Amino acid sequence: MQDAPIRVGMVAGEASADLLGTQLITALHRRNPNLRFAGIAGPRMRALGVESYVPMDRLSARGHADLSGRGRDLKGLRTRLIQRFLDERPALFVGIDAPDFNLAVGRRLLAAGVPTVQYVGPSVWGWRRWRVKRIARSVTHVLALFPFEVPIYEQAGTPVTYVGHPLADSVPFEVDKAAARIQLRLPHGKLIIALLPGNQLTALRTMAEIFVKAARRFTNEVKDVHFLVPVSSRGNREVFDAALRLHEGGDLPLTVLFGHSHDALAAADLALVASGTASLEAALFKTPMVIADRMATLTWWRSRRMRHLPYVGLPNILVGERFVPEFLQRQTTPWVLAGALMDLMRDAQARRRQTERFHDIHLMLRQDNANKASEAVLGVLDGVAR
Repeated sequence: MQDAPIRVGMVAGEASADLLGTQLITALHRRNPNLRFAGIAGPRMRALGVESYVPMDRLSARGHADLSGRGRDLKGLRTRLIQRFLDERPALFVGIDAPDFNLAVGRRLLAAGVPTVQYVGPSVWGWRRWRVKRIARSVTHVLALFPFEVPIYEQAGTPVTYVGHPLADSVPFEVDKAAARIQLRLPHGKLIIALLPGNQLTALRTMAEIFVKAARRFTNEVKDVHFLVPVSSRGNREVFDAALRLHEGGDLPLTVLFGHSHDALAAADLALVASGTASLEAALFKTPMVIADRMATLTWWRSRRMRHLPYVGLPNILVGERFVPEFLQRQTTPWVLAGALMDLMRDAQARRRQTERFHDIHLMLRQDNANKASEAVLGVLDGVAR
């Protein structure tokens, strides 16, 4: 006689979470094929049979980062979703990324007796560490992507499991740059520099201008260079194209790619990246880099007062040392960034030091993420059954 299905609520709010959810569900089904999933899912998760109550694009990146920005629509969606979960009483709720949205859902469900798992928590390791006490009221268990997150949650009494980062599992240890350049049809004999100015439109408008000017300044000194700029959406492409027009960048030796950020990093000799996930991606592809960031003044001063770490780049945070150059706020100028790229180009020892540390980071983060995450989730379910 077949066991009764076990219902699991799950919310994934964007493409990266849809991929994480797909990998997690696949690993869970290998261990327990009786699990059934419902909530908010993207196309990959739906292809595995997940019932999605509303389209995933209702939770945009900007929406779940700032509920006030979407107002009544997003709050209404959250309220209806919570009520449906309360009516159907899943055995467990798993929120994937989108912490502001998912932790609010988890808090209500946990109060009603439904255990909750947050897969990818908020960045408590940076300037939002104070939130960890609030998180403890919203979750039964946290799945952490980075090892330095574990003691932060443990100190707050929140059960946590380090599961590694999925990118570290999917990116090969050794990257074939020649093959990547052939695939992208890049010119031979050129220094290839990847420019990743970020994805959030507000920040991109500022960083695109700075990166275009830095590329222009770099080409004044180095002639045999070609730039790669992967963009993640049509809106981002329009912002970058506007920066090129505004600053007469039409004649720059530059290729804009729609997506293909990993191909760009695989092909590149150097990278100039905004802080965030792009710096981790560059590290995993062993591409020596310079990190730059410029926030709104108010956001910067607020974060500066609350920050617990001396670095903003993930590679530096993971290693505990500023081995990748970081330039923030007023330091983030075209001539400073162009100069830093030229210094890195000319310093073989600095490049070698970065790539050696990048291999260490890759080993640190490669933990068979999906299987570790599934074991932790099943452990919470087993605790409920007991």
